Amino acid sequence: MRRTILLVAPMILTILVASGVALAVTKIGSAGAQSSVVGPGESIQKAVNAAHPGDTVVVRGVHREDVVIRKNGIKLRGVGNAVIEAPPRARADSPCSKTFGPEAICVLGDVNLKAETLTGSRVRDVSISGFTIRGFKQKPNKGFGTDMIDVLGARNATVEGNHVVGNNGVGIGIGAGGLNNTIENNDLTNNNTDGVLVQRQRNATVVNNTSTGNAAGISATESTETKILSNDLTDNKEVGMFVEKSTGTKIVSNDITDSTFVGTVILESTGTKILSNDISRSGDTGIVIFGPERANNDAKVVGNNISGGGWGIYVGDVTKRGSIAANTTRNNCAGMFFEADQFKEHVVGFEVRGNTVENNTRSCRAAKFGRNFSGIGIALLGAASGMELTANHLSGNVPSGPTRISGGVVLSKDPYSSKSPKPTNNSVLGNHFGRNKPDIFWDRSGSGNRFVGNLCDTSVPSSLCN
Repeated sequence: MRRTILLVAPMILTILVASGVALAVTKIGSAGAQSSVVGPGESIQKAVNAAHPGDTVVVRGVHREDVVIRKNGIKLRGVGNAVIEAPPRARADSPCSKTFGPEAICVLGDVNLKAETLTGSRVRDVSISGFTIRGFKQKPNKGFGTDMIDVLGARNATVEGNHVVGNNGVGIGIGAGGLNNTIENNDLTNNNTDGVLVQRQRNATVVNNTSTGNAAGISATESTETKILSNDLTDNKEVGMFVEKSTGTKIVSNDITDSTFVGTVILESTGTKILSNDISRSGDTGIVIFGPERANNDAKVVGNNISGGGWGIYVGDVTKRGSIAANTTRNNCAGMFFEADQFKEHVVGFEVRGNTVENNTRSCRAAKFGRNFSGIGIALLGAASGMELTANHLSGNVPSGPTRISGGVVLSKDPYSSKSPKPTNNSVLGNHFGRNKPDIFWDRSGSGNRFVGNLCDTSVPSSLCN
């Protein structure tokens, strides 16, 4: 009998919502989990306050309020055209809105809001789905930023199937010591900071979202084991994806297109895996990796397609250890750039294996990029040391505009730095070349550099081909 009641209740609820009969606190369901329906002009917050753990609050129509959820197991569902718009400033009275500025929905555990740190228990098993959130144009409170859907100090929360558009802040943010939270199948459009922000989280999943026209498509900072999977990031105004001071991030099977600056930035992070992504037409660079200074980077960049930008992959600053394998970089000004142009900087110990680096013939000019460069396959410049380039296929890397260096593989002091150190102990082994200009270029600087078993036709000096 209990199962029958649970099956019938959602059917009744659907009929009531469709007919417009249900009102704000109508209770439907078994003696256990309940459902309440909030109609146009009714208070979502009152329904949430009246709900018990495990209850569903269904919302229809347009609402101008901010909502906070502090109970376990609440399911907040928008149906039909459920919309939350910015409330009048006097009604922006949730704890999150008072701290950060007006937010639409805040899931809040035991959190010190000003420090954004977890102080006690996490709120559990909350889900939010089916809302359009728009029109939050107010400036954030001084020193803070606003998230339209803000999940703070939560465990096993799910934010799914929402449309967050045209707001002054982050589309969806999860932070403050959260665990096992999921952001899935949302559409984040034209928000002026991040589409999605993961901050101080462990084991968060960001999957199958569309992020278009935001400042950054998806960002993860100070987080551990974040999974960013199968998202579509297009026309974001600064970067497609940004990862900072995070450990063990997995970036897999995303489509990152037309980022104004960089497709993917990895900064001061360790153990990042960038696998099987398509990154195209980045205004500056497809993938950038910097640091950390005092630890091995241990990045794995495998099986990506990167095209149509300035640099395909750029590794710089103080960046140690990593693997770049089986990627295709084509139609850039430079396929891969490993650059350490100061004596205090080193790019050390990357294994670059089995990549296809072809037709990087675009011309990048100093007016935009700070230097002229073109026709570069893989460049090891300045204090690049202990690098191993093995079994790569490099073809058609020919300059189409002014450049100080070019070639399939370039190993030299940094021609763009007046005080460049020299590359040392690098190995260029068993690579296949064709139609580069030249196939291999070495300025004879540095020591311990080896060129062995390369199938090529042209080199400077002429003795480097086998």
